[in-house]
This record gives sequence, structure tokens and C-alpha cells, in this order.
Amino acid sequence: MLDKNTMDILFTEARSHNAWLNKDISNEQIHQLYHLMKFGPTAANTCPARITFVRSDEVKAKLKAHLDEGNVDKAMTAPAVAIISYDTEFYEKLDKLFPHTDAKGWYEGKPDKIKEVGLMNATLQGAYFMLAARSIGLDCGPMGGFNASTLDTAFFPDGKTKSIFICGIGYGDASKIFPRSPRLDFDEACQII
Repeated sequence: MLDKNTMDILFTEARSHNAWLNKDISNEQIHQLYHLMKFGPTAANTCPARITFVRSDEVKAKLKAHLDEGNVDKAMTAPAVAIISYDTEFYEKLDKLFPHTDAKGWYEGKPDKIKEVGLMNATLQGAYFMLAARSIGLDCGPMGGFNASTLDTAFFPDGKTKSIFICGIGYGDASKIFPRSPRLDFDEACQII
């Protein structure tokens, strides 16, 4: 079992951040983050998530055009913004990822199944992404306020990659977060049957 300090870092004390300290993150941290998150489980090991790390001012300006106004500062001041998306042709890698059967046939030519499995599993991987970031000392600021259609056209013009959410990563400015919002109690959200 993890110790209390680790659980605090990952869950109970971790916060979503809207403002960032002026402190860069390294490519090594980004690689470490991915190395950890890639081990989170997905259905049939589909691993459909694709992550685009936006760091340069030039590419941030490109991203800015697709953001809702409320997310502009939050994204533009983050050391990096990750576009969490899914590959609509994730099944092409199943020979490598799920080699003990012909899993490619479960998805190929089935756009509804591809979207359902891709979206669900890449969203799970997005959650693993945030936990991995927290585990290496980074903070996260997940955002849904953007125009996915125009962003996908600008960043993924081949149409094979679909964005789900974006997430600022870096060192959050704790002086600029609101008090933690309440959560539902067990009995409000769960049942044991």
C-alpha cells in the first residue's frame, strides 16, 4: 500500500491549477511522464491515446486560436500544454500491442466501435497522464474549453487523430487556486450490492 504522503500527492492534496510559476519543465520530464502513464490498463491493450506536447511560443499561438476565452491565460502561461487525443486507427498497432490474437479485426471497418473504444480508453490514459505528472512533481490543469473541430483540423489535418481534452502541465501557483470544491460522499455516489 502506498504511504499517506504519496496518496496526498496523487489524490487528496493534489489540485487542478489555473496559474503557473515561471519555471520550465524539461523534455526528460515529459519522457518520464509518458513512460509512467503508458503502463495504465486499456481494453485489449489498445493504447489509443496520442499526446501532443505544445511548448514553443509559436505553436502556443496556433493553439490559442482554438481556446475558449476562459482558458487562454491558463494554457498560454503553462510551461507545456498537452493535447490528449485518440488515434482513430489505433487498431493498426494491435499486432504489436495485443499479439496473441487477431484483435485488429475487432475494430477495422467499424467506425462506431473505433470511436467508442478509442475515446473511452484514451480518456482513461488521460487520467493516467495526470497521475503520472503528479507523481514526478508536476501539476496539471485539465481543460475542456476549446473548439475540438478547428483544433483537430489545425493540429491533425489527416483527420486520423481526435482531441479529447487539453492539459496544462508545470508547476502550479498555489497562491492562485480557489479552496477545494466539495466532493460527493460515498452514499451519494456509490452502492454496494
